[in-house]
Amino acid sequence: MTSELRTPSAIDQVAEDWVDTLVELSPVLATYIGRNEANARLDDVSPEGHERAVTAARETLAKLDALDPVDSIDEVTKTDLSAELRLQSELHDAQWHLRDLNVIASAAQDFRQAFDLMPTDSVEDWSVVSERLAAVPAALQGYTETLREGIRHGVVPARRQVREVATQIARYTADDGFFAGFVAGAAPKEGQLPASLARDLGDHAGAARVAYDALSAFLTDELAPVAGDEDAVGRELYALNSRRFLGATIDLDETYEWGREELRRMIAEQEAIAHEILPGATVEEAVAHLEADPARKLHGTQALQRWMQETSDRAIAELGASHFDIPEQIRELECMIAPTQEGGIYYTGPTDDFSRPGRMWWSVPEGVSEFDTWRELTTVYHEGVPGHHLQIAQATYNRAELNTWRRVLAGTSGHAEGWALYAERLMEQLGYLDDPADRLGMLDGQRMRALRVVLDIGVHLKKPRLDGDGVWDHDYALDEMRRNVNMPDEFRQFEVNRYLGWPGQAPSYKVGQRIWEDVLATARAQQGDAFDFKGFHKRALDIGGVGLDTLRAVFAG
Repeated sequence: MTSELRTPSAIDQVAEDWVDTLVELSPVLATYIGRNEANARLDDVSPEGHERAVTAARETLAKLDALDPVDSIDEVTKTDLSAELRLQSELHDAQWHLRDLNVIASAAQDFRQAFDLMPTDSVEDWSVVSERLAAVPAALQGYTETLREGIRHGVVPARRQVREVATQIARYTADDGFFAGFVAGAAPKEGQLPASLARDLGDHAGAARVAYDALSAFLTDELAPVAGDEDAVGRELYALNSRRFLGATIDLDETYEWGREELRRMIAEQEAIAHEILPGATVEEAVAHLEADPARKLHGTQALQRWMQETSDRAIAELGASHFDIPEQIRELECMIAPTQEGGIYYTGPTDDFSRPGRMWWSVPEGVSEFDTWRELTTVYHEGVPGHHLQIAQATYNRAELNTWRRVLAGTSGHAEGWALYAERLMEQLGYLDDPADRLGMLDGQRMRALRVVLDIGVHLKKPRLDGDGVWDHDYALDEMRRNVNMPDEFRQFEVNRYLGWPGQAPSYKVGQRIWEDVLATARAQQGDAFDFKGFHKRALDIGGVGLDTLRAVFAG
């Protein structure tokens, strides 16, 4: 990393001010980045709150437009922040916020997940938790008002998302659900909670449960009857969301056809490796053979967590000694079992001061108790090192060059997830997947990501099915997941529902990988015999998170 501090510019100051604005507008986001001064509050996602947010974005964009970059770092900041602010305004004008309900990344989940990253070491920490719990009813009421505004304008989410979120809420509010369990285990590291605070926590958690149940009743009784019959959002909204998750504009029709070819290629590669595992075997037979191998099984979430941590620690130690410059501050990565049972695997970055390390989370669905190491090894590399943790934490570390927005907030899903898939293939090249079983597991994930491209674009743009019989819909999408993805059916059902409610996000992984590999090819062509992988990775990571169009421009220049 660069050791000489760069003098902040006027554009840096606008970016820093924007981070402060976001902390005020989105306490949930503030918690995510470690700005704990906002932890007692939750976001205002009422119609008035959305208006305040888009007004702030437009005012910040006007300030950026009036400034000229002083160097290449400024050019990236202005380009990327301007693009993000313009897109926020476009999504607002398209009334996306009026229908923003899905099974993974809407206010219904965000408010609950805000508690996962809050400090809980001291009595004071738990007092702040109690305040945030007390804020849940008003926050959810504001969310309900926005969704009601959508009903009035005829802008509503798909009925499938409405029903699935209501099901999620039932798990949050059950007697053995999140809120009850969260406060039941409330305790500082030393001593115990004052009786008055314990009572407040119980009362506020109870009020949060009642508020979530009220949201569920609204979803079931008011929104579901008028919600959309179709899962597809259509080309215009899909294109906006594709830009949101990629930071790039792509040809959706060409990408769909590329995705089909990529899926065929992944299948052929898997079939070849299946023969290595069991001569003459199909992929399904090779998978069955591996699933019957007790040496490749983990039993229970405790064993899963230990294996994740050991695997991650080993990768950090070995890669930090050979292929990457890994500062001491980012060598800690905590592997966690999430307090929910939704089926997702995800990463949360460190705080800006590294007081909270990066974390890899596994949300294990109810009833899933066995895990295959051959299938999941590449997931640890994807979420950890050299994947998300190396990329995101290293950007956070680069204070010498990057302002706070660039370090902890900038970037897109396509940039981060594309890097993580690129990292999976890199680990194969470095010999970490020499076992054919582990390579098959990696390709299982790559095959799923290729399928996501055609599935996501296919459903939302109503493309012809792969078999030519009609157009993509939920049932056909689930059938294709079952044909192409070897994972418990609970995962597959959750994944399909996630894609349908979060348009454009799922393809960003594989499309992002495609663009990262194009950038690598550009750098190799430019540098010829002087090309150095370690130097390429250092330059790429030092940039921090950016949109993929910006990444391409940096390496093309």
